[in-house]
Amino acid sequence: MDPLPPRLHRDVVSYVRRSTRMNESQERAWFRYKQEYVVAVLHGDLSTSVAPEARVDWSEQFGREAPLIVEIGSGGGDSLVPMAKGRPGANVVAFEVFEPAVASTLSRIAREEVGNVRMVVADGAQGLAVLFDDASVSELWTFFADPWHKKRHHKRRLVGTDFADVVAAKLAPGAVWRLATDWEDYALWMREHLDGHPLLVNEHDGWAPRLEERPVTKYERKGLEAGRTVYDLTYRRRDAAQA
Repeated sequence: MDPLPPRLHRDVVSYVRRSTRMNESQERAWFRYKQEYVVAVLHGDLSTSVAPEARVDWSEQFGREAPLIVEIGSGGGDSLVPMAKGRPGANVVAFEVFEPAVASTLSRIAREEVGNVRMVVADGAQGLAVLFDDASVSELWTFFADPWHKKRHHKRRLVGTDFADVVAAKLAPGAVWRLATDWEDYALWMREHLDGHPLLVNEHDGWAPRLEERPVTKYERKGLEAGRTVYDLTYRRRDAAQA
């Protein structure tokens, strides 16, 4: 029998708070498309936190029942939009805390007519823990999360044992968690914290091949040009019989 689903306690955030000032085109996209694509949630003490009592009916938000895919840290939508466009049969929920990045994503969603995305301006780790039923997520994407290099900041890293417990609770049996980073120390950290998790299986028993549908973003290209290696990982949620 699976253990009781964990509660995620986050006293620190896994991102650096940047300016929320938008340029003119972002402002236009924000006010034109926010109501259609951005899901408002009940916030906690911080503007990016998710209140424990917050709830979202995802089928109502999308107007249909479909497999749920979640991305945490979608940035300007460079990966999100083309990958969601390639998954028209899925409902894709993206978390991003920076409104200018969300506005840029909204513009791209509208321009490319990608109707199966909804965005939440909130901490994605908290959002995953609070806004989704257990065993309801078919796929999770966490690409190029902030590596927080300094040892004293490692507690801010998104990927860790506590977050893995939440992911395991929210993924359906057989569902997958796809990760990528271009920092070797963070990649090894991920392996250290995830390979031994009782409810997650490293699908490739090591590094995963690059997901073909994931485009090379501007951020990733800069890392490659700087000589860094991109590490992909894929973990699958064990089913009840395997756990």
